[in-house]
Amino acid sequence: MLGTILLIVLILILVGAFPAWPHSRSWGYAPSGMVGLVVVVVLILVLMGQV
Repeated sequence: MLGTILLIVLILILVGAFPAWPHSRSWGYAPSGMVGLVVVVVLILVLMGQV
């Protein structure tokens, strides 16, 4: 249950950090890349049952 909530929150953060939005256009792809990596790690942990 906690893993699912965490995954949903991380996906929302990933969408918010996508450089298409005006507030984050100058950031480049670094924030979405880092958040994407965290989402992948959490997804693997959830699938393995560690979270």
